Amino acid sequence: MATSDTVAATIRAVWKLESAKLIAVLARITRDVGLAEELAQDALVAALERWPRDGIPDSPIAWLVTVAKRRAINATVRERMLDRKHEELGRDAGASEIDVDALDDHIGDDLLRLIFVACHPTLSPEARVALTLRLLGGLTTEEIARAFLAQEPAIAQRIVRAKRALAEAGVEFEVPRGADLEARLSSVLEVIYLVFNEGYAANAGDDAIRPALCEEALRLGRVLAGLVPGEPEVHGLVALMELHASRTPARLDPAGNVVLLLDQNRARWDQLLIRRGLAALGRAEALGSRGRYVVQAAISACHARAHAAADTDWARIVALYGELAQVMPNNPVVELNRAMAIAMVDGPAAGLSRLDALADAPALRGYHWLPAARADLLAKLGRTSEACDQLERAAALAGSEADRARLLARAAELRA
Repeated sequence: MATSDTVAATIRAVWKLESAKLIAVLARITRDVGLAEELAQDALVAALERWPRDGIPDSPIAWLVTVAKRRAINATVRERMLDRKHEELGRDAGASEIDVDALDDHIGDDLLRLIFVACHPTLSPEARVALTLRLLGGLTTEEIARAFLAQEPAIAQRIVRAKRALAEAGVEFEVPRGADLEARLSSVLEVIYLVFNEGYAANAGDDAIRPALCEEALRLGRVLAGLVPGEPEVHGLVALMELHASRTPARLDPAGNVVLLLDQNRARWDQLLIRRGLAALGRAEALGSRGRYVVQAAISACHARAHAAADTDWARIVALYGELAQVMPNNPVVELNRAMAIAMVDGPAAGLSRLDALADAPALRGYHWLPAARADLLAKLGRTSEACDQLERAAALAGSEADRARLLARAAELRA
């Protein structure tokens, strides 16, 4: 007989791993994401009450779905639902138990539908991120708030408003088709990449990286790649995240300071993640289309294949940034990175000339990496005083305390 602690730990693990599937199944039935989450929570409470007494079922997800669907047709829920929804529930909940094999047959489709609903363009990017982490990541409101350094009530309101907005907009619980699919898929990929980037290079707070967010984004990306294997951009994003994540062990020094790419100890890079990233890139390129994520992954692969910084194929990277500029025209961040790659091929003066042309770009006015990049090239040209000024300007713009400390330390080192 399992102890109460074992059962509680199992329930927590099941919720973390299976909550998205449970909510997805219930959302298909109810056509209401908010109600589906409530029913899933109710089923979890039932598990907390009954599993310590009755034991852990052979198929926890089937048990939870059965309980949730039963509760969905009780009098309290019936009063809150439209007649059409009630009829759908009645038809779908005819069986007292769930056929586990049948459940597995359509759960992938349900999960894919839920991803597209949570990342619907009708919501703001912030709302999409919060709702995705809540419904698909199984994170609590407190965990999401902590990850993004936000107040818990603000995150809770964001999630409530997102669910209400989806209901009011009458968003269909379905996978879009044709041109609609491409437009909506870009929103899904954007959300996953936003989550990854916030973990990989935190924009605010004391932590330089937040590995849990990177892991969550990678998990979502891998799930999506399994659900839509014919979409090259999905594999491209997975490749990009795998390759970036492979550097995590080398991104901080023993004191917790950020170590820039060219200064990292590449022996510490995770070779398994590199192999997975290169394999995902291969799958993307085999599908033919080269969008923004596929090209960015190809750039990251150039770094991954170089055993030392000096071995990097910078000419290839410059060419890839040219390709990326075609895919993402008039993007000043792409041009900034392209300028730094050109500096590695043609010298710092050539790169600085390109950076200077970006000085008035509105999108870069508060972007601390522009003065930081200028400082790097100015220092290489021996213009130390100007470089220090740029580093201090970059530090003033940086949102992350880790970035700010690193930039000021570099300025002090140059002045010394």
